[in-house]
This record gives sequence, structure tokens and C-alpha cells, in this order.
Amino acid sequence: MEHQINFRTIEPKILYFGTPVALITTVDSDGNPNIGPMSSVWALDYTLMLGLGTDSKTYQNLVDQKECVVNFPQASLYSKVEGIANLTGAYPIPEDKQEKYKFDPDKFKSGGFISLKSEFVKPPRIGDCQLQFEAVLKNVFLVNGDDNEDGGVAAVEVRVVRVHADERLIVKDRHIDPAKWNPLIYNFRHYFGLGNELGKTFKAEI
Repeated sequence: MEHQINFRTIEPKILYFGTPVALITTVDSDGNPNIGPMSSVWALDYTLMLGLGTDSKTYQNLVDQKECVVNFPQASLYSKVEGIANLTGAYPIPEDKQEKYKFDPDKFKSGGFISLKSEFVKPPRIGDCQLQFEAVLKNVFLVNGDDNEDGGVAAVEVRVVRVHADERLIVKDRHIDPAKWNPLIYNFRHYFGLGNELGKTFKAEI
């Protein structure tokens, strides 16, 4: 018999439970690349929704240049991801970031990441990441704050135009083997990898 769950009502500071970490690469009008770590992303077919702060360099570049690469780091890259987490490509540094962030114009160098040329978009891919989605901008939806929320957030819709995957993860030419892919997970502001497999959905093809 399962243990009964006893619930309590709470008011978390934010409802930011997280998803797999993504490193969004963009370029500015001069072609300078930027890496923006984030963990508010979901996919439907070949459309991705990205939750971004509107004062971030990633958001500014994506809206201006209309292209990005969504790179998904594996769990083993935790230290490199966290190494650039407090860096921003926005200058001057936005007021709400000045206390905890430092300006950095070259996060590829600072994070020790490998830059790879993309096929369809200008922003580079991150060669350290086993999955990379080249994408183009579709829509921007500003999320207006209310009395309980901060403003300056947008849901950005992008269309994936090319997928790159480490060949060691690929099975049957087009599928990702979930037993071999161990994404870095952001779980209430803590980093995790995956645990043991519990089963699969009836829709799984492998």
C-alpha cells in the first residue's frame, strides 16, 4: 500500500521548475557570437518555445537577426555551463543583473566551448553539445507581468530547420537512443542528469 501524501499549501518565490538546459547561440549585427544558458524550453513537432528575458543579449540578438541555434548539453557539461551562468553579453549590464552578473563579450572563449559553423543560420553551433537545433524566428509573445510577476519576459517561437546529433546517439538513421542521451536537467535551480529508465510510452518507435 502506497504511503498517503500529506499536502501543504505554499507560495514559492517563482514557479521555475526547469527543463533540460539549453545553450542558445546567437550573433549580433556585427556577427559576434553569444551563448545564453536557459532552461525554459519546450517542443511541439519542429517548433520550439523559448522563455527569455527581454533584457538579455540572447533575446536582443534573436529578435534582431531572427536566427539561433539551440544546443542541448549533456549532464557531463555541468561545470562548463555553470562557468558562464553569471556572464552576460549585454552592455551596459541590465540593472537587475548588475549585482550578480559580469559582462563578457566572448563566452565561447571564457567557457572553453568549441565553435562549429552552422549549415542554415549564421550563429555557430556548440561542438561540445551532442544535440544542436538550428532555428529561425517565427513569433515573439511578450509576457506582461501582473502584481505578482516581474515584467520583461517573452515566449519566443522558433522553427527548427536543421538537427545535428552525435552519431553515437542515433539509431535507425533518425531516432535518438534515449538510453544513450543523458541531458543536463535544471531542477528547481539545481543540476541533475537522468536516473534509470522506468519504461516508455506506447508511441515510442524504438
